[in-house]
Amino acid sequence: MFTRAAHRLLGLCVFTLAPALVNAVQDSESATAPLREIHAAGFKTLTEAQVVSLAGLQPGVPVGRKELQDGADRLMQSGLFSKVSYNFQTRLGVLVTYQVEEAPRIPLYFDNMPWFADSEFLDAIRRRVPVFDGTLPDAGGVVEQAADAVKELLNSKSLGVRLEHVVIANPVGEGNVQQFHVEGASLSIGKVEFGDPALAGSKVVQQHLPEVQGKPYSRMALDLFLSEAIRPIYFQQGYLHVKLGPPEIRLSGNPNQKLPNELPVFVPITPGAIYRWKEIRWHGNSQLSEFTLNGLMELKTGDVADGMKIEAAWDRIREELAHHGFMDAKLDAVPQFDEQSQKLSYSVAIDEGISYQFGKLVLTGLSLGAERKLQAAWPIAAGTTFDKIKFEDFLTKLELHPAQIFGELPVHYDAVGHWLQADSATATIDVLLDFK
Repeated sequence: MFTRAAHRLLGLCVFTLAPALVNAVQDSESATAPLREIHAAGFKTLTEAQVVSLAGLQPGVPVGRKELQDGADRLMQSGLFSKVSYNFQTRLGVLVTYQVEEAPRIPLYFDNMPWFADSEFLDAIRRRVPVFDGTLPDAGGVVEQAADAVKELLNSKSLGVRLEHVVIANPVGEGNVQQFHVEGASLSIGKVEFGDPALAGSKVVQQHLPEVQGKPYSRMALDLFLSEAIRPIYFQQGYLHVKLGPPEIRLSGNPNQKLPNELPVFVPITPGAIYRWKEIRWHGNSQLSEFTLNGLMELKTGDVADGMKIEAAWDRIREELAHHGFMDAKLDAVPQFDEQSQKLSYSVAIDEGISYQFGKLVLTGLSLGAERKLQAAWPIAAGTTFDKIKFEDFLTKLELHPAQIFGELPVHYDAVGHWLQADSATATIDVLLDFK
């Protein structure tokens, strides 16, 4: 048995050689034998055939250490794997097995490329990257191959734009996306129309439309506009399953003509049903009673289930727990929709975590006199519950009403940096204030 640590990849490469080859391998890095079989293990979304293809080795071709390592390197360089290791045996040739761990993959998001439909971009990538399933890793060879396929499609129209890709937070959901966008386009967002006629006369909508109309065309800008300006209008009315978009470019005339500089956008909207509030069940709460928690919700049975009030209520509850020192409190709020009665209930599990005490105050950038004034005005005594609300109120005074803290003492600063240094082992929080 011969064992060595792998270079240029993660994992351990274990080599099992026939005795007749041991001396040759020890004497020469170039010793080879025909590759009889190649296998893969550990794959989940990919197939064994796909992993084998990515390794780039062919049965019947002589291989040695270098060729097997090159195959592992190709797997890692694809970006599809976070770990790769391999082992092989020589029995009438070389039998190698690559053990892989697939890397996370994310959806694609085509931002400002209206010359083609998403399906056309996806088909172009699929032709270039056979293992493509609609998702890509953060980086690696397959991402660059996908970019080349998109670039080739764009170049077919001689657009004179430069393609870029970057991982960003998903503007329409959770997690991240691999965003493809171009630089050098001169397209802007023209008239925006909505599938719901009720929005046409909305003053709120008219106030927000200038945020996108006349601006450079960007699907992300439109999606964020829908999420931040339009969705709240429906949530406040209890339309909790409203479907907005995706935005469409609707042009008349010859589809083969060059796109106009201003693109008219149509947003399909399906409001869905109006839901009403039924009840909420609390679990794990010890600091706050159900009576207090229900009061913070500000919703009663039969009320319209205002989605914006619900989101604000979760923030109020976290703030109230932080008022009692529970700075790491977490809420797991699970909605339960009764589609028949159009009622909404919630089951909320509260993990309060540690109740922190105040430790010490660390000040920099002040004179000794100013430090004494601030220490005297500090509202939380050492060893008592750290109250986040008192802390934030104090920061507001420092910013807007410094005379309430320093009196007539001349103190000059432009900004106050502030940090909370939590120690879970001692359940204490130190406050650091830096005056600049």
